[in-house]
Amino acid sequence: MSAGARPFLGVERSATGRAWVSRLADDRMALAISQREGLPEIVARVLAGRGVTPEECAAYLAPSLRTLLPDPSTLTDMDRAARRIADAIMSGERVAVFGDYDVDGATSSALLKRYFKAVGRDIRIYIPDRLREGYGPNAPALLRLKEEGVGLVITVDCGTMAHRALGLAADAGLEIIVVDHHQAEPALPPAFALVNPNRLDDTSGQGTLAAVGVVFLLLVAINRRLREGGWFARHDEPDLLGFLDLVALGTVCDVVPLVGLNRAFVAQGIRVLARRGNVGLKALADVARLDGMPGTYHLGFLLGPRVNAGGRVGRADLGARLLTTESADEAADIAMELDVLNKERQAIEAQVLEEALAQVDVALGASRRNAFPSIIVASARGWHPGVIGIVASRIKDRYERPSIVIAFDEKGEGKGSGRSIQGVDLGRAVTAGLEAGLLVNGGGHAMAAGLTIREEKLDALTGFLDARIAEQVAAASESRALRLDGALSARGASRELFDLLEQAGPYGAGNPEPRFAVPAMRIVHADIVGQGHVRCILTGEDGARLKGIAFRASETPLGRILTDRGAGLIHVAGRLKADDWRGRRDVQFTIEDAVPTRDATP
Repeated sequence: MSAGARPFLGVERSATGRAWVSRLADDRMALAISQREGLPEIVARVLAGRGVTPEECAAYLAPSLRTLLPDPSTLTDMDRAARRIADAIMSGERVAVFGDYDVDGATSSALLKRYFKAVGRDIRIYIPDRLREGYGPNAPALLRLKEEGVGLVITVDCGTMAHRALGLAADAGLEIIVVDHHQAEPALPPAFALVNPNRLDDTSGQGTLAAVGVVFLLLVAINRRLREGGWFARHDEPDLLGFLDLVALGTVCDVVPLVGLNRAFVAQGIRVLARRGNVGLKALADVARLDGMPGTYHLGFLLGPRVNAGGRVGRADLGARLLTTESADEAADIAMELDVLNKERQAIEAQVLEEALAQVDVALGASRRNAFPSIIVASARGWHPGVIGIVASRIKDRYERPSIVIAFDEKGEGKGSGRSIQGVDLGRAVTAGLEAGLLVNGGGHAMAAGLTIREEKLDALTGFLDARIAEQVAAASESRALRLDGALSARGASRELFDLLEQAGPYGAGNPEPRFAVPAMRIVHADIVGQGHVRCILTGEDGARLKGIAFRASETPLGRILTDRGAGLIHVAGRLKADDWRGRRDVQFTIEDAVPTRDATP
């Protein structure tokens, strides 16, 4: 908690060991928004807490691509790339897209495939196998595409660090256009064009885009070039906005900040998704039992993991195939297969997570909680490389430290995946490790990174990264207080309020979901359900009741407070969620923290 900041509701140390603080530093901004727009003060606090001014409020509540979409030409190499691809379309040249095997890569590949079909051409999709080929372009695959008659390859969500593979492809006469968003070194690989808002000489200011967002801007540029070349005098012009469901899915699942253009992509993409025009996404929504209006939760936790499952534990191309098929029968079959693979992925993940946590706990020791290193690294031979990113995310959440999980093969080469915490740029640290000669390959962005390493370099890399990010981690740890947008009563936590708050969404990375305190509540009923979830009913001083749930909390201090009938009055903190079970429109409070009122400082 920053010096001088007063704890919210007097909570200096909660069940999760955090102080509670107000997200909003100046209440006057919220009051001005409330008066100007006629919004409830609690909604105005949410907006002001995200940096929205009274003058910006109306536009913020209705994010528009018309106002937020930049001229694609502001991205370095964009015009060169668009001109080359448009020429290939008009001449009928064979083109292939080489995509990554995650959701961002699958949606980026599908976006190009759908666009090419819409302008009367075809494009070959190539997704590498995670286990056999690893991440990014590889020379054998590129040279096979060349042998098939492909003259131009577009890499999406990969390629920025593929110096050797792209060099060999160039030597063979294959032209490559890289469309990526991962952080770059000063030296770039030999490509015909490299479109990446995170290359060091790009001044577009679009560095927060996912790869699928960069691809969408590329389509805008290609479309403009085809229009200038008279292509649409003979062919129908595509409706680019109809592709935004794919852009939204890739953007949410790559956990890029939902601010500015990304927020507009997701807000409008969700509306396109709700129309269920994409046959593959419709089939996947049916398998995932997604009813009603989709939101970022559904994209990130229901649809995304299933699209990912093919690349993690099955066939890498399944996700892209699903997102591009026009056959309802094929879509249903692929969606079912992905659902089965996702269940298999969950089982593998649970086993690797258990082993990784045991390894980390032994290494750190319970008594060393205050002496944690800046980064946590877990590794073993035999772990499935397809789940290490998810396991790294779970470890990061548990220890609140950037975490990397590495799966080594029998030859001593490891594939690693890392996840970071807010305020710590893991991608740049991994890139520095590559430049220092500690990695075979590596890169990423602020919140996630991937790497390839020899086993004998592991200790050196761990020490290097620990020193590299120590100051960032220390600063992030100092600011780990629970930031609250305001306080609600049980009666005020209504469905009407939830619907108003949704207008300030979509929420996600960089645009946190609103979090509130509900003070002076009494537990009426509490029980443990599912996998250690605590379900409860709380009542306030006004007699109103509020349903609550604390996920995976039964064995934690939070769970003990919620199940203690003698706890008396407690303050709870968390997020308001919709409860539409069996068609009713209600709300439930997801409890993330609590403290007995006797432990709060008045």
